[in-house]
Amino acid sequence: MRPNESFIAQPVRSLQTMLRVIGEDDGRELTVIPDGIYGAQTQAEVSRFQQARGLPISGVADGATWERIVAEYPDALTRVSPAQSVHIIMDPGKIFRRGEQSHYILLSQAMLLALSDVYASISQPSMTGILDEITANSLSSFQYLSALPQSGEIDKVTWKHLALQYPLAVNHKESNNRLRK
Repeated sequence: MRPNESFIAQPVRSLQTMLRVIGEDDGRELTVIPDGIYGAQTQAEVSRFQQARGLPISGVADGATWERIVAEYPDALTRVSPAQSVHIIMDPGKIFRRGEQSHYILLSQAMLLALSDVYASISQPSMTGILDEITANSLSSFQYLSALPQSGEIDKVTWKHLALQYPLAVNHKESNNRLRK
């Protein structure tokens, strides 16, 4: 497997970048800096990698070491990078009303559940995929906080506000959880 285009003509920097990502994925303290210089830190990191993978320990990125690093890098990068975002587009004219069932309603309920952890005025919705009274009340509270008409229904404007507020609520909650640890 070849590294991506940004690595072409920069083999040492590429090696350092890949080792750094793999090290972060392994949960180790990161010592190598992608500076393009094959110095003592890079040699030590290559040796660490070789030892951990059962390769001959030389501190030199020979062919076998390079191929192993290149093979591990994409999965490590996926694990240490932010999760892929999901862009869900709601039909512009659609309005979900009480009693209707839809995956959009279930997703809205999940977003409202996260928002209810941050905003005490939003009650926890039921997680049924049905726009029932409990969900309608949660939606009305959310709509009030967002300065929207309090219909208790899901239209494109309410969906947009849910989609904008959800990541903020989740990130806020995650930040608070990290601070407590």
